[in-house]
Amino acid sequence: MAVSKNKGSNKKRSLDFSTDWGYASAPESKDHIQLKNRYDLFINGKFVAPDSGKYFDTINPATEQKLSEVADANANDVDKAVKAARNAYEKVWSKMPAKERSKYIYRIARIMQERARELAVIETMDGGKAIRESRDVDVPLAAAHFFYYAGWADKIDYATPGTKSKSLGVAGQIIPWNFPLLMAAWKIAPALAAGNTVVLKPAETTPLTAMKLAEILQEAELPDGVVNIITGAGATGAAIVNHPDINKIAFTGSTEVGKIIQRALAGTNKKYTLELGGKAANIIFEDAAIDQAVEGIINGIFFNQGHVCCAGSRLFVQENISKTVIRKLKDRMQTLIVGDPLDKNTDIGAINSKEQLSKIKQFIKIGINEGGECFQTECSVPSKGFWCRPTLFTNVSQSSRIVQEEIFGPVLSIQTFRTVEEVIEKANNIPYGLSGGVWTDKGSKIFKVTSQINAGVIWANTYNKFDPTSPFGGYKESGMGREGGLHGLMPYLHLEN
Repeated sequence: MAVSKNKGSNKKRSLDFSTDWGYASAPESKDHIQLKNRYDLFINGKFVAPDSGKYFDTINPATEQKLSEVADANANDVDKAVKAARNAYEKVWSKMPAKERSKYIYRIARIMQERARELAVIETMDGGKAIRESRDVDVPLAAAHFFYYAGWADKIDYATPGTKSKSLGVAGQIIPWNFPLLMAAWKIAPALAAGNTVVLKPAETTPLTAMKLAEILQEAELPDGVVNIITGAGATGAAIVNHPDINKIAFTGSTEVGKIIQRALAGTNKKYTLELGGKAANIIFEDAAIDQAVEGIINGIFFNQGHVCCAGSRLFVQENISKTVIRKLKDRMQTLIVGDPLDKNTDIGAINSKEQLSKIKQFIKIGINEGGECFQTECSVPSKGFWCRPTLFTNVSQSSRIVQEEIFGPVLSIQTFRTVEEVIEKANNIPYGLSGGVWTDKGSKIFKVTSQINAGVIWANTYNKFDPTSPFGGYKESGMGREGGLHGLMPYLHLEN
């Protein structure tokens, strides 16, 4: 990258990205990981073959090469897992003193830390995300959730004064492919701390860290049946949702599937939490620290290839600074490295699957056909695998599909505004209400805007910061219920006066 300026002109200097300068490759080693050629279902503390005898491949989206094959669970397998969980709940886990449950949860966290490097590499290989993200965010935060809820296990009564808390029973949990290990921790840790047992289904495209977690549970000597992990696609998840002996459903995924689950649970006594889609507004005011805000925009939309339900995919920039912000943003985007997720220099890894890449490309085409001005970076991408260059759209309207619908990829739409009232109205004019961001130098403006935006999580002068002590969840079509913090324990408890 170089800085150029035409001689004898008064034009502003611009960045030249056509140089041959670059980073030397810095790949993370794969030699230390252990992957089996085939993974069975983890039921009642053991790996068992599926009832149907069927398996499916899981591939590396960066290379399209097969990593392993995993069992395809059917309704009979789900029934076995639920029976194992029920037996463990009634005979072991619900009768165990809370401080003893806490020791198991803590032990799981410690073993995850010990095997963090292996987990990070497998997460990157199976899901496509950059190794820096798996190593520095996903795995440490997953372990932190187990540590945090280990501390809550014997203190729940102090958190609910005047009431008597009781565990629910068996929790059925269905997690997505964008943060496989972290979502498993979000679900399993509070359920165990509250005294419940679990049947977990990871996403069919990213099952491997869940199966490694099963090995960790064995190493931690967690009593058989307390956590059961079964793999499969939509039919497996449906069997969990519809099983009559499940007491609680926790689902993270698309709004469309969330609505199907909600209809299926209507009229039953099952509790549920749904963490669904989002289309967050990231708002930049004229008094913001612009360079800091640009970094926040980059992190907000391009983190994990945009495969984030709370991604800041709608950018609102105050009109009088819009040209400066967009110019700086485009320059910063040009520096992003798209490529081998195991390379420590990589900023943006591979799209999770061929199907998701097709969806992203379709939305980019829709945005262009609707009259949006599309900008994509000039970076090279590998010939093999699923890749999408960082993309932004300007000249879009509030009714544009790329503004209203969740894309779940590295695509940003930009709109301008003049007043606080205008941007609040635009930010709320969306079916979703999961998250948002505000960038301003004025604390009073932060409080005014955040109090009027209909979203569950709003960051101020930062973005995508997570902590196990902080609740996470949304409004409207972004779901219901909260995960994380004390709020994340409540859906797994029955409170009596």
